[in-house]
Amino acid sequence: MKNIPFFKYQGTGNDFILIDNRSTTFLTRQDTAQIERMCDRKFGIGADGLILLQEAPGFDFEMVYFNSDGRESTMCGNGGRCIVAFARHLGVIGEQCNFLAIDGPHEALVRENGWVELKMSDVKQTEQGDGYFVLNTGSPHYVVFVEDISDLNVVESGQAIRYGERFRKEGINVNFVERRADGIEVATYERGVEDETLSCGTGVTAAALTWALSNSKKDKGELSVTTKGGDLKVRFQPEANGSFSEVWLCGPTVRVFEGNYFNH
Repeated sequence: MKNIPFFKYQGTGNDFILIDNRSTTFLTRQDTAQIERMCDRKFGIGADGLILLQEAPGFDFEMVYFNSDGRESTMCGNGGRCIVAFARHLGVIGEQCNFLAIDGPHEALVRENGWVELKMSDVKQTEQGDGYFVLNTGSPHYVVFVEDISDLNVVESGQAIRYGERFRKEGINVNFVERRADGIEVATYERGVEDETLSCGTGVTAAALTWALSNSKKDKGELSVTTKGGDLKVRFQPEANGSFSEVWLCGPTVRVFEGNYFNH
């Protein structure tokens, strides 16, 4: 029987199992089936994903992220914010850090009451089609603006795009965005989870940047974003040809509980 100590964190309802994998290797990238079992909400701990905190030369730590299907995946924005809060709790970092993720280095700042500001990857280009945008904010996203999110079947509509001919093989996250007087509201169908999640950090970021493009915003901005799991803010600097720099995802993190998982 293998005992795996873990922490459960959530960022605006996006929940993760976090494991300190530095001095003891509890899990590896090959433990797909094990990670899937741990993320199962009926037979495991239950989570949208699992994250390993590991040593990385030249960085404060490395973030290794897995979707709930057990497969290592692309960058997770809310997961990135949660692992920063976790590293702060462990004493690995102070109020700021520089860590490594699958899409490269990231900076982050820890504020009061679990608020974490995470610098995302620069966005190099954005595809704009008839009523949609496609861009990569560390993970690939398809963004559609809608009139009323509350009237939308997010899972059904998201699956139609994610499993459509173009994206069936690699998959894509699908974000539905409603404009509001004080910002935007976002609902996300997330690949790898294959369901709607209460929040998606890279998706919220993608939605905010496409909002800037659709409003022809040329100067530095900050946008408030509402999700079913809570509120976030995105800061950004528009550049030429639909690219963005200085992209920051900002919001709360919560340490929910800790425990031990017994692997039979």
